[in-house]
Amino acid sequence: MNFAAMMLVAMAFDLAFGWPKALFERIGHPVTWLGALIGVLEARLNRVGTNRRVRGVLTALLVTGIAAGIGAAVQALLPEGWLGLVLGGALAWPLVALRSMHDHVARVAKPLLSGDMAGARQAVAMIVGRDPARLDEAGVARAALESLAENSSDGIVAPLFWGAFFGLPGIAGYKAINTLDSMIGHRNARYEAFGWASARIDDGVNLLPARLTGALFALASGVRAKDAFDVMRRDASAHRSPNAGWPESALAGALGIRLSGPRIYGDRIAQEPWLNGAAPDPEPLDLARGLALYARAMGLGAVLLGLVAWAIWRG
Repeated sequence: MNFAAMMLVAMAFDLAFGWPKALFERIGHPVTWLGALIGVLEARLNRVGTNRRVRGVLTALLVTGIAAGIGAAVQALLPEGWLGLVLGGALAWPLVALRSMHDHVARVAKPLLSGDMAGARQAVAMIVGRDPARLDEAGVARAALESLAENSSDGIVAPLFWGAFFGLPGIAGYKAINTLDSMIGHRNARYEAFGWASARIDDGVNLLPARLTGALFALASGVRAKDAFDVMRRDASAHRSPNAGWPESALAGALGIRLSGPRIYGDRIAQEPWLNGAAPDPEPLDLARGLALYARAMGLGAVLLGLVAWAIWRG
């Protein structure tokens, strides 16, 4: 089966419908199902006095195996031809966050552009972990743009990447890994050992997609492509994450702004290095420009998927 074509169908479904609120209220979402499973396993296995690292490895393998296994079983039942591609794309659809990513950031951009700082802070608090009360106009724009860049990789490019290679087990397995990292891949007393495997696996599966996302942002920036690639090559490795720095630095270079830098989480100040540090802070209009660049980059990604699908058919 042409998995790249299947992922194009999934993108089309998500672009057209998102994940409808009525459907979410009725059945939830695959990520919430994965989260419930991870929550049960974590509560039962992550206990003081046990070998937390081993139990965390088993949890990561079990959750990923269940998700990928269900994907493989369902895929084996799909009919051949166009009907199978459409059905497979419909099943992959909820695992692609193309529309919701845009909508979340647009909810920050709208009040920020109108000068409604209270509304902008409330909206940005839904997508980042920083204290919104301490964010000024530039801080809100910067937080939203960083979320846009990082989650374009985690929520869109990476699942499509693994789906294009392996179909439903690829995209489902990836989402399991990413959800594990989001829930238990933290460096704190509770999760340092138990979430170690989840965090390392997530780093591995995002290695190529993160760099591909950065390249898409750079190429979609047109005349600023060279600047975006230069900033990405120079600054990406300075980021605390081995992967998030690539799309974030590419976006910073493409928009001619600086991202990352020191930020406040609760009562803690994280002294992060700047990406494209010589550039100015983002303004509200830069958030709108970032959304437009996001749309072009994801469109370029769809073209790339289409070329892969065409090459598979020709082969």
